[in-house]
Amino acid sequence: MTVMEEGANNPEEIRYISTRGGEAPVTASMAILKGLSDQGGLYVPESFPHLDVPLERLAQMTYKELAFVVMRLFLGDFTDEELKTCIDRAYDKKFDTPNIAEMKQADGAWYLELFHGATIAFKDMALSVLPHLMTTAARKNQVDKEIVILTATSGDTGKAALAGFANVPGTRIVVFYPKNGVSPIQEKQMVTQQGENTCVIGIRGNFDDAQTAVKRMFGDSGLAETIGNKGFCFSSANSINIGRLIPQVVYYVYAYACLLAKGQIRVGEEINFAVPTGNFGNILAAYYAKRIGLPVKKLICASNENKVLFDFFRTGIYDRRRDFILTSSPSMDILISSNLERLIYFAAGNDPKVCADLMRSLSEQGVYEITSEMRQRTEGFYGNYLSEEETFRTIGRVYHNASYVIDTHTAVGAGVYEKYKEETKDETTTVIASTASPYKFTRSVMKALGEETGDEDDFALADRLEKISGVKIPAAVDSIRTAPVLHKQVVDIDDMPGAVLAFLGITA
Repeated sequence: MTVMEEGANNPEEIRYISTRGGEAPVTASMAILKGLSDQGGLYVPESFPHLDVPLERLAQMTYKELAFVVMRLFLGDFTDEELKTCIDRAYDKKFDTPNIAEMKQADGAWYLELFHGATIAFKDMALSVLPHLMTTAARKNQVDKEIVILTATSGDTGKAALAGFANVPGTRIVVFYPKNGVSPIQEKQMVTQQGENTCVIGIRGNFDDAQTAVKRMFGDSGLAETIGNKGFCFSSANSINIGRLIPQVVYYVYAYACLLAKGQIRVGEEINFAVPTGNFGNILAAYYAKRIGLPVKKLICASNENKVLFDFFRTGIYDRRRDFILTSSPSMDILISSNLERLIYFAAGNDPKVCADLMRSLSEQGVYEITSEMRQRTEGFYGNYLSEEETFRTIGRVYHNASYVIDTHTAVGAGVYEKYKEETKDETTTVIASTASPYKFTRSVMKALGEETGDEDDFALADRLEKISGVKIPAAVDSIRTAPVLHKQVVDIDDMPGAVLAFLGITA
């Protein structure tokens, strides 16, 4: 029996239910296709499976082999052959390392480098496989409509989704991003995207505005009927889609397996994960890894100055009624962390009514508060945040101590981990999720390293960063230096539905 065949008898098929109730459980493939439930809730597993391969065996596996072991637990209505095919197509030469992700030790922690894919950000880890899961799910459910992916991005999801879905038959993708809320390289990556089935639109507003409007479009039955009559149906590539979340669980299991293989921990020894967090999806995947049996002690939730999650974990109150701050870690500039709803559902004892009431309060009043009993169920999390000054100081510290260059988002994770250690004196082995290449945020990184940036563009700065870091400029950056801008549309929030219809060739 090969490693990919281990556990070949399918585990009990997990069904998915809405965090807000109101509908019967659905298969994994249907949850992936729908993205959101009919009531606007997020799909969660009806029960959690358990890792059925010994940890020491996982330490001998490749990333693709691990992906099969973990994903098959959650995607029970996919055949082994279907799942293997999706994984093989996703984790190929698009990644600049055969390991897919890398583990680097620096300055007293382990960094899980999740930026070796086509768009040099962690979103590649899931969005490389989601298009294949989705098209397979469509075939399994006899969907005869063309799937239209609607996505709001705070910087990284957009490009990763575009790269994943570009020219995939039977799909189209529309990405909305805040026109003045992403880095120059993030924007250039998106607006130069090729593929006749792709559409990129800037919005006059912030990420929360875009995300709220996209969710509103998903819930608009009239809009669904309009596009349905023309042979289209909506789905999502944001982390609200369970098909995005499940592949992210894999790399936390992979990180543990790597530490075992390197002899850094013993079988069964607990570790911590520190995760820079905006929409709460990435750290939620670590929580899912813990729920399936990975030995995890503490999940360290790291926020930037948009510290709504820090306040929530300290007080039990989630309050989005505050100023939106543009920071040097734009992918985390979020005040409505959509994936937190999944944790709230579990904290409420799997009670969809409680969850729905809290989400309604957030929508209508902008705030909700959980009970003391619910807070106890979130005690596995620790929250803190970094100011802009602290973020830059952390980049400089890690480079000075270890000659290792990290980006602004990873720096938030590293800096909050330092605060956690100071506060708790916990010396447990800790893995920091390194979510983006420093080349994606060259100006901020160079500033943090004490380098003058002047009037140089981000590509000239990348050339200088290459000399400082000793790390070759990724192809994802080099390839867009002179690429033509193909997507120039910018719209107001209220005009987003009309822009989608125009892209689909539908007259409103």
